[in-house]
Amino acid sequence: MTRRQQLTMLYGAFAVFWLLLAISPLDRPTWLLENTLVFAGIGVLYSLRRHVPFTMASHTLVVFFLGLHAIGAHYTYSLVPYDAAFQSLTGDSLNGVLGLSRNHYDRLVHFGYGLLLALPMRELLMRLAGVRGFWSYFLPLDLVMSSSLFYELLEWAAAVVFGGGLGAAFLGTQGDEWDAHRDMALAGIGGLIAILLVYARNRSTRDRSGDRELP
Repeated sequence: MTRRQQLTMLYGAFAVFWLLLAISPLDRPTWLLENTLVFAGIGVLYSLRRHVPFTMASHTLVVFFLGLHAIGAHYTYSLVPYDAAFQSLTGDSLNGVLGLSRNHYDRLVHFGYGLLLALPMRELLMRLAGVRGFWSYFLPLDLVMSSSLFYELLEWAAAVVFGGGLGAAFLGTQGDEWDAHRDMALAGIGGLIAILLVYARNRSTRDRSGDRELP
């Protein structure tokens, strides 16, 4: 199977998944607002297709992250019924087992942002900026953390502009005054884990310069 065919299948599967979740979302205005990020992400990938030929690993990670986001957009992040799904399968409450008092799906996606997108960001910086060595590991982590900060500011601005239920649903703090701080911390932790895994892989293949990427 050619690379073009693989990409067509990968993004075709995501398109079907996204369209299914576009049917009767829990809150259509919030869904529309959340999906501006999906449209922006796909647009960036399309515009970079000639300049940055991402590896299939990176494309897969990006699609997986967009899929997690699509689920959050369908239900709104604070109402994703993961606990009910876990209970139907096991008979136990996942929140109860873990001692959680709120819906933590948004925490999972923020962690996934760093874990899943650090590698694509590394490839982007290596191809466009020519970073190598230490900087090819540090700068992707820095980009994960700075973009996470920017997103939290964007959430705050959207909540101020739209206000009411839409602003609150998009912000999704669930009464946690440290919500933004925890979200950024989890994105940073996810990014650090990803970068350490990439470094370990490159070290195992005797390529400490950062020139070799995951297939």
